[in-house]
Amino acid sequence: PEPFLKTNVEGTFRLLEAARKYDVRYHHVSTDEVYGDLALDDPAKFTERTPYHPSSPYSSTKASSDLLVRAWHRTFGIRATISNCSNNYGPYQHVEKFIPRQITNILEGLKPKLYGNGENVRDWIHTDDHSTGVWTILTKGRLGETYLIGANGERNNITVLKDILAVMGQDPDAFDWVKDRPGHDRRYAIDSTKLRTELGWKPTHTDFQKGLEQTIKWYTDNRAWWEPAKAATEAKYKQQGQ
Repeated sequence: PEPFLKTNVEGTFRLLEAARKYDVRYHHVSTDEVYGDLALDDPAKFTERTPYHPSSPYSSTKASSDLLVRAWHRTFGIRATISNCSNNYGPYQHVEKFIPRQITNILEGLKPKLYGNGENVRDWIHTDDHSTGVWTILTKGRLGETYLIGANGERNNITVLKDILAVMGQDPDAFDWVKDRPGHDRRYAIDSTKLRTELGWKPTHTDFQKGLEQTIKWYTDNRAWWEPAKAATEAKYKQQGQ
C-alpha cells in the first residue's frame, strides 16, 4: 500500500501546494473506486452525491486525495475541479490492466486469466472519451465541482474476456481461472448526467465491440511497445497466484 500513500496522498498535497504557490488552474483525475461497489442486481449508479466508501488501500488513498483537493479549493481558493471516471480501455494501456493483459497473453501464446467467478461488472469507457471528458471539465467546468465521466459501458469480466477470445479466433473457454483479487469490488456504474447536461459532453466510442476490435489491432501491431513490460508483469501476477 505504501506507494499509493506516497503518490495519491503526499503527491497530491505537493501538487496542490505548487498550484497554490503559482496560481495554476488544477484538475484532479480520480476514479469511481472511491465510491466502493454496487450489488450486481442494484439498478443504481454512482453520482456526484454518492457517499465515499472505498474498499481497498488504493481507492482509500484516491478518496483521500479527492478530499485534499476540495479542502485546498475551499481554504486556499485553488482553482480546481475533480473528475471520477470508470474503467478505461484503448491503446497504450499498461499490460497489467485487464483488457491488455488478456490480449497480450493470447498474442504470446498464453492462456488469458480470469479472477474469481468472472461476474464482476465494470463500466468501460474508451480512453479517447475519458480524455475529451477531462478537457471539457478543464475548459468549461465550474470551479470546485466534481464531474463523473462514463459511457454506459457496463459489462462483466467474463463477457469481455469471451469477446476478446472471439475476436482473436480463440475457443470461448480457452482461459484459466485464477485466485480472486483481495477485496474485489463487485460492480461499478457511472451516471454522467451532470457532465452531459451541464457541459454538453458526450462519448463518441459508444460501440464497445468496435472499440475492442480496434484495441486488439493496436496491441497486435505494436508489440515493441508492450513486450518489454510483459514478462515482469506476468512474473508479479504469478507470485500473487493470479
